[in-house]
Amino acid sequence: MRNAIDLPGVGNARELGGYVIGDRAIKKGVLLRTAGLGGAAPEAIKKLQSEYRLQTAVDLRMTGERESIPDPEIPGARNIHLPVIEMTDYSEADPEMIAHFMKNGDRMKLFEMSYEYGMLGPGLYTRFLLNDRGKKAYREFFRILLENDPDKGAVLWHCTDGKDRTGCAAMLILAALGASREMMIADYMLTNEYSSAQIEAARQKTAAYPMPPEKREALLFMCGAVVERYMVNAIDTLKERYGSVEGYLREELDTGSAELEELKNKYLEAAEL
Repeated sequence: MRNAIDLPGVGNARELGGYVIGDRAIKKGVLLRTAGLGGAAPEAIKKLQSEYRLQTAVDLRMTGERESIPDPEIPGARNIHLPVIEMTDYSEADPEMIAHFMKNGDRMKLFEMSYEYGMLGPGLYTRFLLNDRGKKAYREFFRILLENDPDKGAVLWHCTDGKDRTGCAAMLILAALGASREMMIADYMLTNEYSSAQIEAARQKTAAYPMPPEKREALLFMCGAVVERYMVNAIDTLKERYGSVEGYLREELDTGSAELEELKNKYLEAAEL
């Protein structure tokens, strides 16, 4: 599949490398995005170490998620935890009850509660991007990107399904490198190809539950799908508040003109004609 990286045991594993932006392209093998690494097979860890020369793995998950399924050690790479959101940030519902449902794998009860309190839907990503914890996490993530030398190896970032917190990070990187709105959304939507089997299984398993279309959309989203209007809403909200995604990078992530130019110099190369 497009932009795929072969990491056995790791879902939604792909890279930003190869996207053409103007007369340049993103360097291959240096900006990797995935789902959780907890199930990574030994050959995947070896590949990250030897082929990609992984420098840093950034874990965007909640502390509880990280403790339940820790990242494996990847020789030569540092592992940095930058939670975009924590249970305590959800004031709409009881964080302990959410944690209980997550721990016991009761996804339908978790879904019903999350949907009832409006915790799913187009506003989800703006919560990630605009809450103080999220801004701090993404700010630190960009510091890592600026510190990294792509000639020495890759940076990888992930959450649980590799689509939401990870997808917002990818959108911000693409914006920083000068990508179009269409490219940012297209990269986000690739999850539906990479996770098609998981999504179809969820569709069949939940078909017996009667619910309106918007609620079913949210259910499939929770089971691994992505919804275009969720990312569209995030991009549009940043444009409304900051003038553009780049405005958000400048004002909230301390990534100004000099830093944006440095990122382009680091991660872009001449496109093949």
